[in-house]
Amino acid sequence: MSLPARHSLLWRLAGALALFCLLLVSLYADVGRLLLEATSYLPESTRQTLKGYAREAEASWQERGTPGVDAFLQRLQERERIWAVVVDAHKDSLSSQPLTAEQAQRLDFVRRLDFPVGRPGGTPTFYIPFTQSEARLVLELPQRLDPRQYNALISLLLQRVLPAILAVVVALLLYRLLIAPLSILRRQAAALSAGDLSARLGPQVTGRQDELGELARTFDHMAERLERTVAFQRQLLRDLSHELRTPLARLRVAGESEQDIDALRQRLGREIQAMEKLVGDALELVWLDTERPSLPLEEVDVVRLWDVLRENASFETGWPVERMPCDLPADCRVRGNLNGLAQALENILRNAIRHSPDGGVVCLAGRRQGEQWVLWIEDQGTGVAEGELETIFRPFTRLSAARPGGDGFGLGLAIARSMVQTQGGRVWAHNGEPGLRVHIQLPAT
Repeated sequence: MSLPARHSLLWRLAGALALFCLLLVSLYADVGRLLLEATSYLPESTRQTLKGYAREAEASWQERGTPGVDAFLQRLQERERIWAVVVDAHKDSLSSQPLTAEQAQRLDFVRRLDFPVGRPGGTPTFYIPFTQSEARLVLELPQRLDPRQYNALISLLLQRVLPAILAVVVALLLYRLLIAPLSILRRQAAALSAGDLSARLGPQVTGRQDELGELARTFDHMAERLERTVAFQRQLLRDLSHELRTPLARLRVAGESEQDIDALRQRLGREIQAMEKLVGDALELVWLDTERPSLPLEEVDVVRLWDVLRENASFETGWPVERMPCDLPADCRVRGNLNGLAQALENILRNAIRHSPDGGVVCLAGRRQGEQWVLWIEDQGTGVAEGELETIFRPFTRLSAARPGGDGFGLGLAIARSMVQTQGGRVWAHNGEPGLRVHIQLPAT
């Protein structure tokens, strides 16, 4: 199985997940390490506070001796609620209360102010030497001065609150990435189902390069095709109803005025045949436009196909075969559907014959361009105005009534273009010297 394209949502989701994991690891590792380093030592303000206690103890010892030390320790106990002693260089108490064995043993585990505080949960003991003697103040670190007093709260934030906030942020990013475009798609789909055929997702979503962008472009293409198809069918229904009125009106007039039964029968046959052709061509055009059939493709010998088509046209119109020459090389073969290409060429040929002057010539020619064959059928009529070269391929389009052959239904060229497009080709026209030249482009074999 091949990997998705580089703009796929897979990589964005993987990136968001990787970012989320990296941020979590950073919270637990890096931020936790920084927190531990920041709270492992006493801040300078705490050191100055403890040194102030040591100066106060030293002043009490120098001024009043043992009673002064006792008074200091009592004040300190009332102020901080901690254990504290003042000892000399031999670890003997300078107060009136001698040290117990446990307290004496505790003096072996004291630390200086610039030493680490110790493990979390413990109560560290520090000593501050006097400046004028070898005595020192030994005291527990007051709870209010412990740099680790908020570690539990910070750990709670790192382990519970911040991951939740981070998850919400990532969820918002994913919502913006995934759900917001889907919400736009849902709204526009609802508008389309409600009858608003102009509903589109717009460049905000279609401009994306991932699967959602492909979905949006497909939706807009579907909506555009649906709008075009509905508009085409409505216009076709209006035109068809208009075209059917004319033969029906002639039949009504003929039925009211014609006295000859044979003439009336002939008139009836001609009008019914015309209406059958009109309805059949209209239904075929609708089928080509709405169903977009996938016609089986094969190798088609264009020269031999043209021979058959011009013989049929000669029989039906009375044109000599020599007035429908073929200037294609014998090896002209295209990849297409034989019946579909025959119908397209026949419609174009009939249109050219219909608009040709007396004694005119309709010629099939073409040239190969790389992997494509460009064929053209050229007549010697008056051509059409430059602004109407695209209009002639619309259903029921008939130009000036003064133009020769203007009595058709205007469906032949529309069917020819749709039929060639179903075979992967295209049809267009431009004016020749003189007359109209209709081009057909199909893949070569």
